[in-house]
Amino acid sequence: MDKASLYPWVKTFHLVFVIAWMATVFYLPRILVNLAETKGQADVQLRLLLMGRKLYRFGHNMFGIAMILGVVLWLYFGIAGGWLHAKLTLVVLMLVHFIIAGRWLKGVEQGRSLPTSFRLRLFNEAPVFLLIAVVWLVLAKPF
Repeated sequence: MDKASLYPWVKTFHLVFVIAWMATVFYLPRILVNLAETKGQADVQLRLLLMGRKLYRFGHNMFGIAMILGVVLWLYFGIAGGWLHAKLTLVVLMLVHFIIAGRWLKGVEQGRSLPTSFRLRLFNEAPVFLLIAVVWLVLAKPF
């Protein structure tokens, strides 16, 4: 398979794994909201913690594969530009957001309390704005 016909496949799989990771970025904070709102319900909390742990692990795997494919797009196919640097900065911010959510989840397992459900709901919305900016940068390539 030549380079030109391989490019759409690599890009397709990169996007699929990015979408899978973004699903975890959006859903893990929702699990945290539910954890904050179900104090005193041990069976529900245990189920949510199990779901959160599995989701967090899945998200890391999806991010890793998306990153590898992104590096292939960058180095092998020569995708470059100022827009890419801006996009990667926003992706790092989303990764930090995801890691914070994972640390909060681990903190609950260790008996620490979470922020209020209202603050967690706000925290849950932040990646939406980052994702809008990322999609715009990828499509518009403004610089």
